[in-house]
Amino acid sequence: MGSVASISTKKVGDKTCIPMSITSGVGLVSQMEKFGRIIAGESYKNYLLLQKNDFAYNKSATKEFPEGFIALYAGEELAAVPNSIFTCFRVKEDAISPSYLNYLFLGNLHGRWLRKFIEVGARAHGSLSINDRDLLALPVPVPAGPNSLREQQKIADCLDSAGALIAAQGRKVEALRAHKKGLMQQLFPQEGETQPRLRFPEFEGTGEWANGELGQKTEKVGSGITPSGGDKNYKLSGRPFVRSQNVGWGELLLDDVAFLDDETHNSFASTEIRLSDVLLNITGASIGRSAVADVRVVGGNVNQHVCIIRVKQRELDKAYLNQFLISDRGQKQIDSFQAGGNRQGLNFAQIRSFLIPLPPEIEEQHRIADCLTSLNGLIAAETRKLDTLKTHKKGLMQQLFPEVGEDDA
Repeated sequence: MGSVASISTKKVGDKTCIPMSITSGVGLVSQMEKFGRIIAGESYKNYLLLQKNDFAYNKSATKEFPEGFIALYAGEELAAVPNSIFTCFRVKEDAISPSYLNYLFLGNLHGRWLRKFIEVGARAHGSLSINDRDLLALPVPVPAGPNSLREQQKIADCLDSAGALIAAQGRKVEALRAHKKGLMQQLFPQEGETQPRLRFPEFEGTGEWANGELGQKTEKVGSGITPSGGDKNYKLSGRPFVRSQNVGWGELLLDDVAFLDDETHNSFASTEIRLSDVLLNITGASIGRSAVADVRVVGGNVNQHVCIIRVKQRELDKAYLNQFLISDRGQKQIDSFQAGGNRQGLNFAQIRSFLIPLPPEIEEQHRIADCLTSLNGLIAAETRKLDTLKTHKKGLMQQLFPEVGEDDA
């Protein structure tokens, strides 16, 4: 890389620049955008200067980029990054396309090369100990011949197009999620109100809503246990064993579901999942997520972090309950039981005491549940499209760039 780039050490001094920070996998963002304020302080004048198409290497390890993240600065105005954890470099644009090089960094080309120079635990001022010489020694694959720059740009343009499709699809998914959130706020009465702000025509004029305690509308509220020996009991097939990571926001996430054999299942059969049980996470960081059990998990079990809520079907629609639990109002009730807002855990008495807004007729519950569940299906379908586009782009990157090993990188 040293043949097409050089380290940039120019500092801000008295210049007016935009102080930047970095978000791994996203890139450079202004400190104001990331933190809501400028955090540069007195050190601002010693920040490293960035101009358009400069690169900034953040030498902080992240899960996705354990050897640090390199970001391209694409802004028109002068910017700056802290000199304590960043190394900046500028490329010769008559030799290499900045956007082409950026895609190589997004594929972690630098990480595969630099990991051999990083000593375990070796840090200086909170950053990885990487010297400029090793960074500039990074071998960069580029097309050969007189059309090298054109081919580089063609590759970058192709990936830019894929990225634009992904961004557009991402906005569509976010718009649908925002639409659903707004719809939920209107289909459930607000606190202190006895009717929702939006009602299906067939139920207009049917009367006011009332709050009912969840415990009075259920046949069972209880969680499971983790069998003695923990994951040593897990099998590749058998009875599904639903853990908190398998319960998402309104849907089951079964990619990594574990299984138990019949002998283990029979030892705590009281936690067996039935069709249409509502499964609620009651401990840890995922507390408050809920989903409705379907045929994929019927006959399985839950562990102690997941609560089974079995409703009286003539009085409470399971899908309606699920949608209420993940609504803002439902989450507010869950939060109210957490000391200091740290979401430590829910007990069964607290769950039974949840106040559920109930319309006069259960048919209205069904109608609301069907509406929100169908919207869930649409969001899930569009999210799958988004995932497919991301996979397609990843495959494109693997095919458009030569295979580079750790020793070659």
